[in-house]
Amino acid sequence: MPSSAIIPADARAVIFDAYGTLFDVHSAVARHMAEIGPDAARFSEIWRAKQLEYSWVLSLAGRYEPFWTLTQRALDYAFARFPNVDGSVRPLLLEAYRRLDAYPEVRDTLRALRAQGLKTGILSNGDPTMLNAAVNSAGLAGDLDAVLSVDAARVFKTSPRTYELVLQALPVAANEIVFVSSNRWDIAGAAAFGFTPVWVNRLGLPDEYAELAPGAVIASLRELV
Repeated sequence: MPSSAIIPADARAVIFDAYGTLFDVHSAVARHMAEIGPDAARFSEIWRAKQLEYSWVLSLAGRYEPFWTLTQRALDYAFARFPNVDGSVRPLLLEAYRRLDAYPEVRDTLRALRAQGLKTGILSNGDPTMLNAAVNSAGLAGDLDAVLSVDAARVFKTSPRTYELVLQALPVAANEIVFVSSNRWDIAGAAAFGFTPVWVNRLGLPDEYAELAPGAVIASLRELV
């Protein structure tokens, strides 16, 4: 039985976005800040922004390519924007992205939710190889009941077909699923699909998509338990 005020009493599963929610997408650049130089923070922001932009453009155009391909293209764009950054760091950044740091509260949160009898899982834009590397590197495989990639639907979030993957994988109804993401656009997609969305707003960003509101807003995953 859920003990948190954030999770409804009738919830049966808590599903997490991966990148930005469980895994720090900026940790790859953080490991190589010395090689990148003073533009490291902006370099990382552009890498992430383009990675997402490419996924939305392809989805709207009715096309699909694996998220790892888009991650590489977005990184190349970041290098083009910052020509003073040494391109030899590219393979190091890509290797680091496969093994992003999990936020420090992730493991304890997953274990606490499972101790309450809740199913836990990931639904991510990441392709299966990316997700498996990240999950195994962080030592989280034993704390998740499902690791789901949109690759199975051949379209990226926020397509309803991506959220449908959760219902195909777990014997639960949409209204019994709490969906947790740090991405407000992802929260909007989950709300439209019928999940109970929880927005992890670590940076204190302003709200948007008022017609597709989160069920709760938290600053840390610790608030789930």
